[in-house]
Amino acid sequence: MPSTIIPVIMCGGAGTRLWPVSRESMPKQFVPLIGQGSTFQQVVARISDPELFARPIVITNAEFRFVVAEQLRECGISADIVLEPSRRDSGPAVAVATVLASERDPEALVLVLAADHVIRKLADFRDACQCAAQTAALGRIVTFGIHPTYAATNYGYIRVGAPLNGAFVHEVEAFVEKPDAETAAKYVADHYLWNSGNFLFSAATMWGEIERLEPLIAETAKASVATSTRDLEFLRLAPEPFARAPKKSIDYAVMERTRRAAVVPADLGWSDIGSWSTVWDILDHDAAGNATDGPVVLSDTRNSLVRSEESMLTTVVGLDDVIVISTADAVLVTNRAKAEDVKGLVERLKAQNYRAATEHRRIYRPWGYYQDVDIASRYRVKRIMVKPGSKLSLQKHFHRSEHWVVVQGTAEVTVQNEVCLVHENESIYIPIGSVHRLANPGKIPLELIEVQVGSYLGEDDIVRLDDVYGRQ
Repeated sequence: MPSTIIPVIMCGGAGTRLWPVSRESMPKQFVPLIGQGSTFQQVVARISDPELFARPIVITNAEFRFVVAEQLRECGISADIVLEPSRRDSGPAVAVATVLASERDPEALVLVLAADHVIRKLADFRDACQCAAQTAALGRIVTFGIHPTYAATNYGYIRVGAPLNGAFVHEVEAFVEKPDAETAAKYVADHYLWNSGNFLFSAATMWGEIERLEPLIAETAKASVATSTRDLEFLRLAPEPFARAPKKSIDYAVMERTRRAAVVPADLGWSDIGSWSTVWDILDHDAAGNATDGPVVLSDTRNSLVRSEESMLTTVVGLDDVIVISTADAVLVTNRAKAEDVKGLVERLKAQNYRAATEHRRIYRPWGYYQDVDIASRYRVKRIMVKPGSKLSLQKHFHRSEHWVVVQGTAEVTVQNEVCLVHENESIYIPIGSVHRLANPGKIPLELIEVQVGSYLGEDDIVRLDDVYGRQ
């Protein structure tokens, strides 16, 4: 067996097909959709064996950095968290990961994984990685091909070539795009494989192919790493060189053009969680074919997915083959066959400036979260949770006052030069223009209700007076 494998987890996507649960402010890979924890945390758990996997590299967008860090801490896993200054698709991201892996170990093997994929057969996944590593060490870029369970039109396919390395690994004869229904049925009959989009390679092999096929991606990746900066526990790639990288997926940049591609056929219980219909496929169904989550009551309903959040009772009567998703501020109802069209719907919502198109009511920060309860022209009510030992920045507002009522835990409140403790069922008033800070000195989460009153309730009214990260 070659040296340990460096996993690279790609988690910068927006996942708009899974709106309204997945939004740009908290996309699908960080939300519990299938099983315990988020799909990102499930991926982290799969590569936690130190005998097979080295310290992972996580590549994400700067907006998600604190969510990534918090979910890694919940898993008890340390990782190198790399922040992209802009979205350039997977090609530049893989190039950056290859540079970083090579700096750690010139002979490194690298496993690239999507943060939103589900794999239910963990032992088979481990076996497939070990098999792929043997071939990758010989100079191949090995992808994981999934045995199709139906004629899917939303996956790319792999035409399998001659065997390599015994009977377990094959050459890739061709990658083919997402087919129509008739072509997909033919692919399945001809023993094509689904292209999982996860692959394993030696850093030296991949870098050689990127330099040969996409020299500009290679140049900008190397420069963005060389001039990167440290920010707390994060590595920030340099914006200027990274922005010059072509916006191109690794499939188009390398995998579909290289002569070094190989495939491990595998049955991993794999899904990419691309739409609500995929979620319905994976979840357990009742006798009528329904999958439910949350406070849901169904009557005369079949083959449907109904999910309800925020303790909102959702009921469906007399419908078949539908998807109903209820959240605190948005409801989606669609025919299951039209689930892929949700992405287009979100684009329309953005064009009409609906805040719910991109933001959740609950906004996560490194210190905890806040959630709007009510908002009007001269007041705003928030529910705020501050994690034990965390604090917000020292700040003041020029156009609003604030009233805080503690409902759980103990708040340490600074107002001007005075510091006091505010306990459960107590309140405190923050006058306009007062320098103030909120902190949680206790061992349990601090929860409070904040009522803002004034002529301006936006973020621009905040002046921060120290460098404690996070925004309210």
